[in-house]
Amino acid sequence: MSNTAVLLDELAAEGHENPVPARLKAWAAVGGCELRRAGILRGAAQSGTVLWAGGLAWGAQRGLSALRGELPATAVLLPALLTAAGVALRAGLLAAGDAAAARGARTVRETLRRRIIETALPAHGPASTDLDDAAPARAVDGEVDQLTDWLTGYLPARTTMLLGSGLVLAAIACRSWFVALLVVAATPLLPANLKVIGLGTQTAVRAQLDSIRAHESRLLDHLRGLPTLVGLGAHDDAARALEQDDREVAGRTEKVLRIAFLSTAWVELLITGTLAVVATYCGLVLLDYLRLPVVPNHMSLSAALFVLVLVPAYFAPARDLAAGYHARAQAAAAAELLAPLLDTPGENVPSPAEPVRPARRTTAPPGVRLEAVTVHHPGRQTPALDRVSVQLAPTRCLAVTGPSGAGKSTLLAVAAGLSAPHGGRALHLVDGRPVPAEPSRVSWVGQPAHLLPGTLRENLLLARPTATDHDLLSAIATLGFEDLITTLPQGLDTALGERGTGLSSGQSQQLALVRALLRDAPLLCLDEPTAHLDPEAEQRVLSALRTLTQNRTVLLATHSSALLPLADQVITLDHGRAR
Repeated sequence: MSNTAVLLDELAAEGHENPVPARLKAWAAVGGCELRRAGILRGAAQSGTVLWAGGLAWGAQRGLSALRGELPATAVLLPALLTAAGVALRAGLLAAGDAAAARGARTVRETLRRRIIETALPAHGPASTDLDDAAPARAVDGEVDQLTDWLTGYLPARTTMLLGSGLVLAAIACRSWFVALLVVAATPLLPANLKVIGLGTQTAVRAQLDSIRAHESRLLDHLRGLPTLVGLGAHDDAARALEQDDREVAGRTEKVLRIAFLSTAWVELLITGTLAVVATYCGLVLLDYLRLPVVPNHMSLSAALFVLVLVPAYFAPARDLAAGYHARAQAAAAAELLAPLLDTPGENVPSPAEPVRPARRTTAPPGVRLEAVTVHHPGRQTPALDRVSVQLAPTRCLAVTGPSGAGKSTLLAVAAGLSAPHGGRALHLVDGRPVPAEPSRVSWVGQPAHLLPGTLRENLLLARPTATDHDLLSAIATLGFEDLITTLPQGLDTALGERGTGLSSGQSQQLALVRALLRDAPLLCLDEPTAHLDPEAEQRVLSALRTLTQNRTVLLATHSSALLPLADQVITLDHGRAR
């Protein structure tokens, strides 16, 4: 499709309901007060421009008079002071406006990042199952920043243009109504052309961001599978594919920059042409060459210099708005990529100022009910779960077995409230009342255990930040893992690396069970807790599980027959179906 056809499609789409502008407006409302203040301050800064332009024109007129001996040389002192005051006023107001814009943009970015993290880490409700693992990281790290120029540039620029250009136009009209008429006549040429340029930029930026996303996803997949690629001798082919992706991203980025430069060039051409017309008019009037009906044919040097200085100042907010159109197109393209992360059920969650953390248990463990639950994973034709129903009474243990890929982990995630089913309902029975599945009632132990860089103590405190060292050691002893501390060189202060480097698989799993005990949630989900452990480590974990599962409702996904005696009931999944 040609660029012209794409632009026509975009223009036609403008007439239909488009959710992107409304979405951007809602996001910007969080910092709207500061952004409006920024626009007003930047617009008011044009009063400083009027002052220094007036001082400059006045000083030039007095300077010529001083050269002719009509005035003393000190006559230019007062105009010089006026010029300096105007420069200082303009600089101060612009600095205050930039600071307000930065504060407003920071508020919006922090709010969006918080909402994305809450969606990716669903502490208050189920996460979307339609997103790939890298999407939240890309959004937080890069795509939210794509909104910065739009927030700090385009949004305040609209207010700046109305206020600032209005002040300058009034000042020009006071000295020459005809020059004011000329610049007003040139003004309507800007919006229509900027609209077309903005639409073209949005199309190019959207394609660029899509290309960057695809490149990052492929790079992440290749890094994860690098040992396998090397083992198969396919690393050269993978490198060539990444190189091709890199060239595509570079080409699309070059196209975006080309459109941005061309849009700026058009605005500069318009401003230069208008300034040339005004300069020609002023020159002809000063030389007394202009004799046209209605058109004023008299102007002082001071007035001519004043309007010539202010004509570029009149278009300065339009220049900023032109740059803002590019930023707006960039923000609209980013908004389409961010929408799946933000337009989710987890969007309207409690404020982070009051995080929901489960307290020590004071109520009975809940039951679990799954009603015809169906889950589809992206890129798979068959459902991960196909109308699965489960009824688990409080304090009972359900074991879920089946081959790899049968849907065991998906069932546990839905039952825990971590994933939203595409069909059916996931409920917790609290005091006999069915309520939506809620992650704050759940402790999760998976394999492998997820450990963060830091000390052993810091990893345990993730489960209960208020715990003392006595609480940590008591929990370790309760599960029979005293040697977890005695065999480590620095006890609780032992430093762990990425993914728990420094601990064996068995020790990592022991640490995960201790965290589950510290969290003390009434519903316990165990996802293959003994996978990849040697027989001795498996027996130690099994012994700890007998303690950990007491007086809790338990969901257990396992291949190991050694864990089945813990269960009160067993279901087997096969291709997403229970039998």
